[in-house]
Parts: sequence; C-alpha cells; structure tokens
Amino acid sequence: MEFQKELDARGLNCPLPILKAKKALAELQSGEVLRIMATDPGSVRDFQAFAKQTGNALLSHAQHGTEFVFLMQRK
Repeated sequence: MEFQKELDARGLNCPLPILKAKKALAELQSGEVLRIMATDPGSVRDFQAFAKQTGNALLSHAQHGTEFVFLMQRK
C-alpha cells in the first residue's frame, strides 16, 4: 500500500511510538497514510486503542519477526 510518510519507532517502548505517531500524523493531510515500524510488542494494542480514540484509521498491522508494521490513515 502507498504511504506518504514513514516513522521508525523501532527500539522505542510505550508510549513513545504513539507520541511520535501522533506528531507525524499531525503533519499529514486528511486521507494521507503513515507507515510505522515498531518493535514494542505492546504497540499492537496501543495503536488499536489510539485509532479508536483519535478517529484515525488503522488500515493494517503486520508482524515480521520481532518487528511490527502499521499503516494509519489520518482522518
């Protein structure tokens, strides 16, 4: 899937991936997509909750070994 911005949050623990994603999403236009890479196992639950709270869409999340990749679309 196409994305407009990428955020490398690997090696960061909660709540830093969420805080960095919030800042990155704020820099995007409505409808644009942010790709986030993280290694914190709790980030799956965190990004699901973040999407519900903010109204931004969590388009997908996948795990590749110890790495998690999320695609979020700004509302």
